[in-house]
Formats: sequence, structure tokens, C-alpha cells
Amino acid sequence: MSPEDNATRAEVADWWATSVSRMAPGVVELRGYPVQELIGSTSLTGMIWLLLRGSLPEPRQVALLEAALVAGVDHGPHAPSIAAARMAVTCGVGLNNAMATGVNLLGDSHGGAGQQCVEVLTQICETQTAGAPLDDAVGEVLNAWQARSRYVPGFGHRFHPVDPRRDPLLGLVDEAVRDGVVDGRYAAAARAVEAALNRPGRRPVPMNIDGATAVIYAELGFPAPLARGLFALSRTVGILAHAWEETQQGRRNKGPIPPSILPTYLGP
Repeated sequence: MSPEDNATRAEVADWWATSVSRMAPGVVELRGYPVQELIGSTSLTGMIWLLLRGSLPEPRQVALLEAALVAGVDHGPHAPSIAAARMAVTCGVGLNNAMATGVNLLGDSHGGAGQQCVEVLTQICETQTAGAPLDDAVGEVLNAWQARSRYVPGFGHRFHPVDPRRDPLLGLVDEAVRDGVVDGRYAAAARAVEAALNRPGRRPVPMNIDGATAVIYAELGFPAPLARGLFALSRTVGILAHAWEETQQGRRNKGPIPPSILPTYLGP
């Protein structure tokens, strides 16, 4: 093979260079680990950590991450991602298409609050590191956020006066802080935000699932964008379950409302 051919092959190979996996005849390695050594010894949550972070996690890190993933799997068919998947699967597409339909609805308003909350908590911790007391850092970051949005991501819920997923998740974080698994800075920041939003005379705005899981993702060292990706992985479980259930009900071309109810007409 000529030097020019070798250079071309190297250029093509480098174009798709990756540290995530290595594939060759008879070889499948993930972050340097032969897959045959991971099968049966590593959980799916452990594999998620390995592929995203490049190393195998400690058991307590796996347990904390798994708790966050379990908590976010589903929130009923009124959630847009679930409803869209259920409608999509009645239109003649496969389960994978229905799942993609649901996942594609996980945007800033529905599914993005966890990422945004990690960003808020990170800003608070960075401001605190620069020398500001925690309460001052919370006030500074909240004022900046609320100047552009009346919603503080990770706090308040349109259905739950108190999100039933909050306390179990924060309890696990507290145990992990006590045992030295995580340092607790983000948990303290989140609780300080909650306290600032729940001063006397104000309507309570307790931490919700997005805030509690954001604490876990941040404490475990995941960058903010991965909080949305991890939530999407979690929610695909519920999306799949709902889409599969819908296939068993025999409907075709299911719309957002029953055929007996017509939308309100607003035209002339």
C-alpha cells in the first residue's frame, strides 16, 4: 500500500476516533474493558456510568445513580412524552418509533428542568467558592434566574403539593454524604434555594423530582447537559411500557381527545 493510501486510511480512521469503544473481529471493548468481562458482573446503571465517565463506579455511586433513574421512569399519560408515544404507536409505527416520538418531546419545558437545576446549583456553588456566604450566593443566582423566568427549575409541581419522590432521594443523598460518598455541597445549595422560596408569607414551592435528581447528578459529578440525557434514559422505560400497553388496546390513529369531544372553535 502506498504512503498516500496509508495516509488516507489514517485520516478516515481518525475521523471516527473514539475512546468509548473498540470494535475489531472477535473484539468488543467498552472503555477498555472486554465486554465478556462486563456481562454478568456489571449492572445496566454501572454500564451507563462506565460509558459516560470512562471508569467503573463504586457500588454506592451506582446505587445513588440508580435511585435517580428509577424515580424518573414515568409520570402517567398526561405527561406529553408519554401521551405522544401512545398516540404514535397507534399510527402504524414500531415501538422504537413511538419511543423516539416521546423522547423527542423532552425539551426545556418538559424534561429539561433537571439540566437547568444542575446549572443553577452549579452557579450557586461557584459563587460560594468565590467567597460569598451560601445564602448570599443563593440570593444572587435566584435573582438573576427569576429576572428571566418566573419558574425556578427543580422547585414546585403542578400536580403534587409535595413531590413523593423528593424525600427518599434526598434521604439517600444524606446517607451518601454521611458515608463520604459525595460531599453534599449541591444538596446544601438545593435546600438553601428551597428555604429561600418558602419564606413566611409565600406560597410553598417545595423541591420536586427534577431538583432531587439534579442534586444526585451534580453530587456524582455529571455535567448539567448529562442530567437531561440521564432523565431521557430513565423516562424511556415508562415510554416503552405505555406504548406497549397502547398496542394491546386495539386503537388505531388515537388522537389527543376522544372522538365524541370536539375542540372548541375560536374562529369567525
